[in-house]
Amino acid sequence: MRQTIFLDGRGLNFEEVLVVAYSKPAETEVRLTPTALEKVQRAADAVQKLLDDGVVAYGITTGFGAFKDRVIPREQVEQLQRNILVSHAVGVGEPFDMPTVRAIMLIRANTLAMGHSGIRPQTLQLLLDMLNQGVHPVIPEKGSLGASGDLAPLAHMALVLIGEGEAEYQGEILPGAEALKRAGLSPVTLAAKEGLALTNGTTIMTALGVLETARAERLMQTADIAACLSLEALNGTPQAFDERIHALRPFPRQQECASYLRQLIADSDFTRGYDPKNIQDAYTLRCIPQVHGAVRDAIAYCRWAFEIELNAVTDNPLIFIDEESGAIDVLSGGNFHGEPLAIAMDYLGLAMSELGNISERRIMRLIDEASNAETLPAFLTREGGLNSGFMIVQYTAAAMATESKVLAHPASVDSIPTSANVEDHVSMGATAALKARRINDNVERIIALELMAAAQGVEFRRDIHGAEAQLGRGTRHAYQLIRRHVPFIERDTVLYGYIRTMIQLVAEGAIVEVVNQGITTQG
Repeated sequence: MRQTIFLDGRGLNFEEVLVVAYSKPAETEVRLTPTALEKVQRAADAVQKLLDDGVVAYGITTGFGAFKDRVIPREQVEQLQRNILVSHAVGVGEPFDMPTVRAIMLIRANTLAMGHSGIRPQTLQLLLDMLNQGVHPVIPEKGSLGASGDLAPLAHMALVLIGEGEAEYQGEILPGAEALKRAGLSPVTLAAKEGLALTNGTTIMTALGVLETARAERLMQTADIAACLSLEALNGTPQAFDERIHALRPFPRQQECASYLRQLIADSDFTRGYDPKNIQDAYTLRCIPQVHGAVRDAIAYCRWAFEIELNAVTDNPLIFIDEESGAIDVLSGGNFHGEPLAIAMDYLGLAMSELGNISERRIMRLIDEASNAETLPAFLTREGGLNSGFMIVQYTAAAMATESKVLAHPASVDSIPTSANVEDHVSMGATAALKARRINDNVERIIALELMAAAQGVEFRRDIHGAEAQLGRGTRHAYQLIRRHVPFIERDTVLYGYIRTMIQLVAEGAIVEVVNQGITTQG
């Protein structure tokens, strides 16, 4: 059954963005609410009145950026809106993947649906029709400075509405006009303000932010699971997760993390109790709640920021109509400036990089016989020397952790003035978001490697505890899923196929899903 999402500019949430982004066009339909349609029409009528009255308004009867003082004659207004698209569509780099493009289209439509942008209902409806029928503009990743919004990539999106640019339709990359034709749609001729309304705003940053924040939430839980499986492989103690410890430093998400860890390893035969000769573990095990909890804080901040931005109007100028008198105000402001999102994405990148760092250090502890008090054989292999075991697995994790550290340098502290110094401070928010995506890519792979190494370590622990020994209430389900796809590595073999499989399990959220179901079932 096709799911319908209604847009009014105020009620779009993370879960709806994810549904539309990751579904096929036949599975979802996006519509405007009647109230939104009324507001959009009212703002479009206001733009027409401004034209009829000869009012000089930025982007409606003037040029853009440094050309803000160039008044455009009435007969050239439509050409002005077309020109903003063709001149601004100068993005470069790889095109965004389809889920990101679908999220971009949805979020842009929701922004316009609030009725302060001056776009006509028929133009907005074409954008929705493209989304619903699977006409996906080809949008290059790079070119946005994050103020005045995401101009270059959004211009590539908007080009298809006028029959220009390129779009993917049913697996083919086609000229925009042809893609529309095959979907039974027709291009529009833009009216006053519409080119600016389509391109001026934070939509690219917001789409990336929502998708990567949701991904980070999934990776965060997967990292908790991997950490606990490593704890069991290393004969660690759960003492550091005791509720009383965390009550004395009451960061909420540190406490949440510790609680989740306790559930994961409840009833485990693979953790140690009190041992006067081995009182406490290394920081990568003992301080999981503190480190992972801090990462959870960053992710929670990002969700807060992007939930606000999803239902914000971020183009310029904005149109306000007095409810009683009908008076029209056109106000120039700066809601297109991506600073709140840029800082959030830099925060996310920094936090997720640290999540990768601690995961890589646990992999090192798993393979280093000296570091794990000879609990496990060197490099997790029985015949070290003849076999290298997981030696180079840690190399790969270290390489990705290092790359993430480089990427964690904040983009939001940089600014290059543009448009003849009129736009003299920009956020670099899209750059921050793209960096966060690459960091998430790396962390996804590092965690997959930790899960694989920890499962290998558990096998050696079984030699001590016996085949009947049980892992924790949550970790046992992760281990079983891993073993359905990746065997115990008895001797050196080609590993990259297994690694790809593990990365896919992490990326799809399969580890989190099976573990949380297992915890719930067992009470």
